[in-house]
Amino acid sequence: MLLVAPKLPLSAEEFLPSFGWGVFDAWDSIHYRAIAISGYEFVNDGKQHNLAFFPLFPLSIWVLMKLGLPFELAGILVNNLAFFAALYCLYFWIKEDYGINAAQWVIAVVCCYPSSMFTGVIYTEGLYLFLSTATLRAFDQKQYGWTALWGAMATATRPTGMALILALAIAAWKERRPPSAYIAGFATSIGILLFSLYCAIYFGNPLAFIEAQRGWRPTLGFDWQGWLNMFMQILVGTKNWQYGWVQNPSGGIQDPWYILLFGVIVTSGYLLWRLGQHFSSVKLVYGFYALVLFLLILVSEQWINNLLNLVMILGGGYALWRLRTQLSAVTVIYGFCGIGLLLASGGTISLSRLAYGIVPLNIAIGVLLSRHPRQGYLILGIFVTLLAKIAVGFAQEHWVG
Repeated sequence: MLLVAPKLPLSAEEFLPSFGWGVFDAWDSIHYRAIAISGYEFVNDGKQHNLAFFPLFPLSIWVLMKLGLPFELAGILVNNLAFFAALYCLYFWIKEDYGINAAQWVIAVVCCYPSSMFTGVIYTEGLYLFLSTATLRAFDQKQYGWTALWGAMATATRPTGMALILALAIAAWKERRPPSAYIAGFATSIGILLFSLYCAIYFGNPLAFIEAQRGWRPTLGFDWQGWLNMFMQILVGTKNWQYGWVQNPSGGIQDPWYILLFGVIVTSGYLLWRLGQHFSSVKLVYGFYALVLFLLILVSEQWINNLLNLVMILGGGYALWRLRTQLSAVTVIYGFCGIGLLLASGGTISLSRLAYGIVPLNIAIGVLLSRHPRQGYLILGIFVTLLAKIAVGFAQEHWVG
């Protein structure tokens, strides 16, 4: 982002941000800057207002700014240090329950998945991963005081923290935990309740932060049209779906190369998955690796966004379901509660990034790949390639999720 992106050529319409910390400051970062410097603003008009962003992350930045740090450096420090803490907490939690091999694979997934780019920029991914992971680990180890503390901070960081409240209550009931477990679970709502109190005092509506979400997601409920568009854009290509023979038969096939390349990707991936263990030639295996990675470099950023949405929601959900009897109850329940909250949010914007912040999906994918290392290396290679691509895109202020 600092060395490669500024050297790449841009079209005449594009403007490269100035070299330096600014490459980490784009899109949602603008809203966090406004909150940290000027506070919240909101009018219930259906437009985008920064009250939709929860307070703990910009508050942490504000504290560091009071100590003399510029906004960019403060935001980068908060997110990156929190992400390192998340890795530390997650590694030892998984190692204690599933062994060192599984822990290494889980950490590899968390670090290499393309959306991990957002743990290095001025976003909430690193902070929320740490707080939610610490909450789940503390609950698993029956440390209910820490559960309440980390959980309250998590619900003050992102809307998906609300899924923690329900997940902890269900897990406490399922495992017949003592009353202190229920108290800790409900105490995690303190973060969002304080934010609601703030909204009631300053905007006259305790649910104003929910109303503010309409600027990004106008309606609640499952967005079937958005999901259909994602599927079809992956299967036949954006141009063929929007302008070609699918919706406009007279338009013909607008992008025949996409159909060919997608067929090659699917066929290669299937053959590698099914027959990889029978290949005697290392060159043949790595030939498939190189082919898939090369084709992924050529596709558009919109295609990548659609693919990652499906991978983390559907792939992560499948892995979680497959390992549901082997993972802890709170891990499985929170994973499915988080998916349900995202599906009911009324949109498909940034689904992959938001789902990446639901740590049980990363855990399930990592544990599953630890049992199939040959395929796991291929998937990690694809992850790293896409990670580099969207990191460059973000530095050039393209929309990457």
